[in-house]
Amino acid sequence: MHFLDQFKQQWSGDSLIQKVVKNSGYLLSSNIGSMGLSIIQSVFAARLLGVVGIGVIGTVTVFASTINRLLSFRMNELVVKYYGESLTNHQTQRAAAVIKVAATAEGTSAILSFIILVLLAPFAASRLTDDASLAPYFILYGTIILANLTYESATGILQVNGKFKGIAIINLVSDIFSALIVGWAFLAHRGLLEVIIAYLIGKFIQGIGTIIYGFGDLSHTLGKDWWKTSLNFLPPFKELVKFAYSTNISSTVIMLVRDNEVLWIAYFLTPLQVGYAKTALALINLVQVPITPLISTTYPEINNAVSEKKWGRLRSLLKKVTVISAAWTIGTGLGLLLFGKWLLSIYGTDFVPAYPTMLIFLIGLGFANIFFWNRPLLLSLGLPMVPYRWSLWCGIGKVILTILLVPKLGLNFEAFLLSAFFIVSVGLIILRGYSEIHKQELASANTIQ
Repeated sequence: MHFLDQFKQQWSGDSLIQKVVKNSGYLLSSNIGSMGLSIIQSVFAARLLGVVGIGVIGTVTVFASTINRLLSFRMNELVVKYYGESLTNHQTQRAAAVIKVAATAEGTSAILSFIILVLLAPFAASRLTDDASLAPYFILYGTIILANLTYESATGILQVNGKFKGIAIINLVSDIFSALIVGWAFLAHRGLLEVIIAYLIGKFIQGIGTIIYGFGDLSHTLGKDWWKTSLNFLPPFKELVKFAYSTNISSTVIMLVRDNEVLWIAYFLTPLQVGYAKTALALINLVQVPITPLISTTYPEINNAVSEKKWGRLRSLLKKVTVISAAWTIGTGLGLLLFGKWLLSIYGTDFVPAYPTMLIFLIGLGFANIFFWNRPLLLSLGLPMVPYRWSLWCGIGKVILTILLVPKLGLNFEAFLLSAFFIVSVGLIILRGYSEIHKQELASANTIQ
């Protein structure tokens, strides 16, 4: 009882963790609603299109997001760091200059990404889906890139300004529209095009809605004429470029080896195997539902703690959010272990063979889920290239083994490679992060003395 009382006092008296949990709660409530809608729409889509159809849908949607991220500079992370630091230090003109550059760079890269997607669509259709006639579908869905022209910059603004409730509402509304259209397509016995349009409309609502909300809120924070601010107020340009480059290259590595399993499987295997993988990963999303909001709400607080050199507060925050993520991940992981086959059967009995694949994916994704803060920590500590290097070397190993062995050993081996990548790379990043905290803590103590 004494332990429980002490535990309760530590958590109830920690205003920082309460703030993180409160802000996460807004996004979590939205994500729970979105998860329910996502399950319903994915079941409708699966029963309408079958395993191969789901594989094609997965290939089309992941291809567009992959092309977009290939040239993305993860501007939300740059905005959280530099816009957030500027507001903390009451440097509003510097904050405005950061947003101006971030939005311009992101918009330019989005237009370039869409042009590349249009050029590659015929190849993607013939090589990844074995059907060249699907090229227009790749281009149609690829228009989400233009709808998300400055989405990341807007998201970073809203994260720093604490507008998580608004983000949650926009996300939920977008999922409601997608689910309604997929439900109509199922009842009306429509096909692939209607399902793609459903996903497309949801992405348009999310992207455009977030941009309008984010830059509208920015006008309240920095004034309506923020965009007229001179770029002379920027942080050292070389520093900005280095940060943006490191997040882009790190994102590219992560994308190539972690976030586009569907494309690797589509290239080396078949649309049927893609359908199994897509469904397995969709169910694992149950494990990730409350953790995604924690990433958005924890990163600004990690950044603030590092900026203010509050090392004890930082350690406490990392410990407590890890407890939260571990409790959820382990609990839902056990649920998938026990009821995974039944859940897959809801999509259709032909989806049940995805069960072993799902469990293999779950091991690595669960580990990364628990220690979700590994990369934001190093970004805040001024070490953006460290996650990139570890992800790069681990990723190279994964890609080589994928090319050599996946065509022979199949889907489950690809799932094993992904899990191994997560465990090794995230583990090494965590060790480096805590080592840097200790180093900077000692440096701060020596400065005070």
